[in-house]
Amino acid sequence: MISKSEAYRVRRYSNEDFDAWNAFVEKSKNGTFLFDRHYMDYHSDRFEDCSLMVFKKDKLLAVFPANKLGEALYSHQGLTYGGLILSDTIKFEAVTAIVISLLQYLMGQQFKTLYIKQIPSIYSKVFTEELNYLFFILKAELVIKDILSVINLKADFIVSKDRLDGYKRALKHHLVVKEVDEMESFWNQILIKNLRNKHKTKPVHSLEEITLLKSRFPKHIRQFNVYDKDKIVAGTTIFETHLVAHSQYISGNQDKNLLGSLDFLHFHLIKNVFQEKTYFDFGCSNENNGLHVNKGLLYWKEGFGAKTVTQEFYKVDVGNWELLKTVFI
Repeated sequence: MISKSEAYRVRRYSNEDFDAWNAFVEKSKNGTFLFDRHYMDYHSDRFEDCSLMVFKKDKLLAVFPANKLGEALYSHQGLTYGGLILSDTIKFEAVTAIVISLLQYLMGQQFKTLYIKQIPSIYSKVFTEELNYLFFILKAELVIKDILSVINLKADFIVSKDRLDGYKRALKHHLVVKEVDEMESFWNQILIKNLRNKHKTKPVHSLEEITLLKSRFPKHIRQFNVYDKDKIVAGTTIFETHLVAHSQYISGNQDKNLLGSLDFLHFHLIKNVFQEKTYFDFGCSNENNGLHVNKGLLYWKEGFGAKTVTQEFYKVDVGNWELLKTVFI
């Protein structure tokens, strides 16, 4: 049982915590720029922020980016991943105490359910799977499990003949890859049109939002476009973190297969731009809350040598916190 002398205190984030929150995220063992308040707050009008901070005495040990919806607290629904962001020196017993304190706080605030979208393991600087075990003890329900296609750039990987053929077609057509500062041409000429025509949807970020975020995080948000005789034909928006280069958006025009533009672009990124990173993440290929996989999309990603990493989404009954009281014997 956790010692009663271990006094952990949970409170809600406020604007006065802005600098302290960001400083903690920067030094944490599993934080990325997505948890920086300069990023999180861009869509504050869409979500009722209910982010939490956990202290032992006056020392900040964990933060939880979150929003409130009814009687449930969610790992922030405006972010790709979330969960507890932890101090880089924290140990398992302290994490257990933090989770107990967090769930007790939520009960006191009349929450009934906690939804957590885990941070994929590749994004953490060091091992951080304490919650995976604690969810088992808490009898948490696994509600979604997505698969990400990831290249381990520090290991040998094989690019398939199909992807190499696409790369060669692009060379034959004299395509050129350029990193650019402006987002408008990719958003308006390629991405928005494709998402509307193929999926009846639109990008999560508007042009104005992604332009704002890129201005705030120019080293982390990077735009690479492919040109055919100075005409944009494809592009990708990269979110770059400590270990990972992630293709947040990938799109090409109707000639992408004929020209090999997306093969050419990602071959260039993997071999020439991000070769010093540990991982290249193509993102998930799931639909219908993880129940189905887009076979063609997965085939394309695996053609670059990508392998499967999972991301879990959990539902926790906050009243189950007492199950953690007897973890230690």
